[in-house]
Amino acid sequence: AGKTSPNKTVEGVVGGCVFSVILATLGAWIQKWPYWSIVGPIHGVSLALLGLLGDLTASMLKRDAGLKDFGDFIPDHGGIMDRVDSYIFTAPWCWLMCGYVI
Repeated sequence: AGKTSPNKTVEGVVGGCVFSVILATLGAWIQKWPYWSIVGPIHGVSLALLGLLGDLTASMLKRDAGLKDFGDFIPDHGGIMDRVDSYIFTAPWCWLMCGYVI
């Protein structure tokens, strides 16, 4: 993350990936996805990493524009964009997964 988002840590990414894999695998099992034991963990780690990529992309755009926050709709939270920036890449991934894989 470096200068783009200095509060991100490797431990946070690993923890997010592990938690996402567990929940995605559980969800795939509950919903009876085909090959749930393979597709669930792949989907989980993909969502975690794509969410991080969306967050870093939004942070980079914000830094390039010289902004501290995207707005003040939610005080002390960086604006509404900081609440939804992970959807930049995770939403298309989920659409592809739901439409073509499961």
